[in-house]
Amino acid sequence: MDRSYLNSVRVEEDRCTGCLLCVKKCLVQAIRVRDGKAVIISDRCIDCGECIRCCPTRAIAALVEPLEELKSYKVNIALATPSFYAQFDGNISASILWQGLKEIGFDSVFDVPLAGDYISEEIEAYLDSYEGSYPVISSACPAVLRLIQTKYPELICHVVPALAPAEAAAIYVRRETMKRLNLVPEDVGIWFLSPCPAKGTNIHQSVDVAHTAVTGSFTLASLYGPLSVVISEIRKEKNELPQALVGTSYELLWGTERGELLSTGCRHGLSVSGPEDVDEVLKQITLGSLTDVEYVSCYICDGGCVGGPSVAVNKFVGTKNLERRAMLRHEREREDRREAMQAARICENFPRSKDFIKSLQAKPAPPLDPDFGTAMEKMERLTALAERLPGLDCGACGAPTCRIFAEDVIRGFAKEEDCIIRSRQSRKK
Repeated sequence: MDRSYLNSVRVEEDRCTGCLLCVKKCLVQAIRVRDGKAVIISDRCIDCGECIRCCPTRAIAALVEPLEELKSYKVNIALATPSFYAQFDGNISASILWQGLKEIGFDSVFDVPLAGDYISEEIEAYLDSYEGSYPVISSACPAVLRLIQTKYPELICHVVPALAPAEAAAIYVRRETMKRLNLVPEDVGIWFLSPCPAKGTNIHQSVDVAHTAVTGSFTLASLYGPLSVVISEIRKEKNELPQALVGTSYELLWGTERGELLSTGCRHGLSVSGPEDVDEVLKQITLGSLTDVEYVSCYICDGGCVGGPSVAVNKFVGTKNLERRAMLRHEREREDRREAMQAARICENFPRSKDFIKSLQAKPAPPLDPDFGTAMEKMERLTALAERLPGLDCGACGAPTCRIFAEDVIRGFAKEEDCIIRSRQSRKK
């Protein structure tokens, strides 16, 4: 196991009962139960957060950075994502939400949908000139990118070479803040308001950019309580606040499953969300079943980012809030999508994806042994052991399936007698 690989999902052993629900739920078979406690295999985990959702004792959680981290920087800027806006009533103005962020410690706020207006233009232009194999796959969800790296590396060439809007926003706001205030990079904290652990992991070990401009992240769930209190007080005061500089309604909807397709104007696209459905769609792409689809927007969280495991409100409530906010923004926009987005692009020298992205690298499971001959011998032993096992996939051994358990034994992570049924059969003999 590659322990240098980072992930943002943690197990609190005191709460874990070893119930196996997370083992069975994990899409990439990255969890085992060892000595009665769940253990996450870091180099297999894609930080989708499904284990967080299913854990009945809340023993699994996303790594949370405390707000005290803001004290380490001279200037702190919050990246207000669509999923952030989704946590609050759509009738509450962005100005009030931004003021709330300032009162809990941030110096300023940047609207991520504003960056999305530039990224959508890039994606649309890329699709217009694309001559490769269809479909093109969205690069917005880091958990999907990690799934492609580990399970579907043959699809890497299908991924659109575009920055996620939040990363583009961070690059821009860091550069402009340093220039305006004459600061060095270490003085500026750029903080992502995150709906999921995958976003946090991508900051510390990015799969899509050479050097991320984001300093760190705070989960929306951890911010919701203190923010709700100050926002309530701000609304009571009814003071006039500066107008928030925001992007279009189209980019605001990137927080939902179909938002990316709407913002890019893609007419022959497919949107999919939820780990099992995303996995199935990627499988169908490898089989050549979706070549008549131009673009696939994939989000590992059911419903899109509004359904992330680190949000505070229900995904249906979040979607309702976001759609209401988008409707109000749309009323102030030009009717034509392209004209509305063009009018919103007011940032000078906004970063272009080609200058910052890096190519995805395949990261399949490591071979059973570095030596080819030894690996083949171990594969034979693995196959023989799997045939001896009962094939019930009961999980009592701590692995999700008998086949995976056999692999764990051959790799030295488990012992054959950990299979209860095999152990009983051996004692009877």
